[in-house]
Order: sequence, then C-alpha cells, then structure tokens
Amino acid sequence: PLTLWTPDCDDVVAQLGDLQGRRKNGKVALPNGETVDVTNLDKVFWPEGRLTKGDLLRYYTRVAPLILPVIDRRPLVMKRLPNGVDGQSFYQHRAPEPVPAGVHIETLPDDDVPARLIGGSLTTLLYMAQLASISMDPFFSTVDALHTPDQVAIDLDPQPGATFAQILEVARSVHEVLLRAGVTGFPKTSGSEGLHIFVPLQPGTPYQAGMLFCQIVASMVATAHPAVATVERTVSKRKPGTIYVDYLQNIEGKTLACAYSARASRFAGVSTPLTWAEVHGDVRPEQFTIATVLDRISEVGDLWAGTRGHDGADLLAALARLGARG
Repeated sequence: PLTLWTPDCDDVVAQLGDLQGRRKNGKVALPNGETVDVTNLDKVFWPEGRLTKGDLLRYYTRVAPLILPVIDRRPLVMKRLPNGVDGQSFYQHRAPEPVPAGVHIETLPDDDVPARLIGGSLTTLLYMAQLASISMDPFFSTVDALHTPDQVAIDLDPQPGATFAQILEVARSVHEVLLRAGVTGFPKTSGSEGLHIFVPLQPGTPYQAGMLFCQIVASMVATAHPAVATVERTVSKRKPGTIYVDYLQNIEGKTLACAYSARASRFAGVSTPLTWAEVHGDVRPEQFTIATVLDRISEVGDLWAGTRGHDGADLLAALARLGARG
C-alpha cells in the first residue's frame, strides 16, 4: 500500500478547507516556506458532483508526490476554465506576468512564447490550479533536452457513438503490437472518454522518430481492425462509432494530460494509470475521479513509476522485429 498523506500535506489541505469553509480568499503556507494566494475556493467547477475549485486544489495537494515527478522540468500548457467545466475555456502558453515567488518559469530557446511555466514544484502546481488550469499538460520532453522526447503516446480518441469497451478492444490490439515489437507500454485513462498508451524512449531519440514509430503501430492496428479503428486525420471522414488512433500528439510542442492529472470531464475524471490486466478486463474511466482515485492509489501504488528510470524503447530494433514478423 502507498500512503500519500503526510502531516505537511494534511496541514495544506486543512488551510484550504478552512478558507473555503469561511468563504475567504487568502494565502496558503506550503511546507517549503512559500505561499500561494487562493481565491473563490467554493466555486463549483464540476456541477454534476458539486465539486469545487477547493476540491481541485486539495486533490493536487494530496497527489503531489506522484504527479510532481511526472511533470518535473517539463514545460506546461494551461487550458483554463475559470467558470468550471461547463464554462468557456482557453489555452494559455505564456506564463502570467509577474508570477509569485517559487513559481518556476523559463524562456526556451527559439520559442515565440516569452516565458513558460515549468512543472516540478508544489507551488507551481497549486498556482496553476488556482488559475483554473484543471489539467496538467506537459511537453513530451524536458527543458534539459527539449528536442529529444523521453516518451511518446498513442491517444485512443472515441468518435461519436463509440463505447469504452471498443476503446479497450483497440488498446488490446496496441498492446499486442507493442509486445511483438518488444516494447513496454504504459496505459492510462485519459480522465475523459479516451485512453492513452505511453512508451518510454531511449535518450536522444528525435521527435520525428518517436512519431513515426507511433504512426506505424497505429496503422498496423487500424489495418487489422478496420471496423473499429482508424488513422483518418480528417474528422468528417471518420466513421461514427470508431476509435481514432492518434499518433500526431507526438509533434514537438504538443501536449497530453499527464498521469494523475485532473480533467474537465463531466465526472471530474483523473487520468489514471492502469495495469494491462485491467485493460484486458472491464475497467471504466468513471471509476477514477478526484474524489475516488486517491483510495485506489493507496491500494495499487504508483503504477506510473515504471516510466521513469526505464531504459526506453530501441525503436530501430522494435521496427526490425515488426518487419521480421510482418
């Protein structure tokens, strides 16, 4: 069992609860001595479950030990929903000016964005949640190796009329291809309607190589299961009830919601790491919300930890295996 609750964490959660209970704005003192200004904690972000902005900040405080390593040193793109999941949203690449002490920003080389938020600290995490950035959407590379991703992902995106059972069917096919390639994949729910499968890469792998590998895997899956899977890029040409096997999220600068990220889905979903046994079973994304997923983590541990410290896929060897067996 994994225990996330610590006295420091409990203290931050208690401060957030006290301010929300009194309907007050204020400063929250963090364990490292920094503070975060918070406002409107009682604003409802998820009407279906009456979950609030305060619930979001308390969730991120609890899950910080797991999500901070996932986004550490990665540029983040904000999708802000100041009026909750039923309100208008907008993307923000540029860090606000100025940012509070302790919020990490960097200017990236050859970037048209003056400064970007960089993940890795509780201060930055809670600051972004305070700005109503419900999900955490990092680059596939870190600021230390911007042009060489350390992971790629296949995004299974359901088209109208598709079911999650069909997504699981397609995910199993992706798993089969990865096994044939000798590559380790890590599945997780998207926190909304889809499913992501991440593959760690060897250091120095170019973005183009990672995307090409995902394109080959996606095309093999779509060819083997044309009734349920597609790689058609034009939305209007995709058949209803199919699953779009998206490999284009791996273009440099694009992002996906990371493991343990909250999402702006109606049910307040969390992008939750799964075992392959669960993918081959009957799991459902609605099981994992900001109100329930912490209990699951306590039971199963950090299923995403294996993505870090992994040797990474040798893509040339993987493609040779697929070619030899194709």
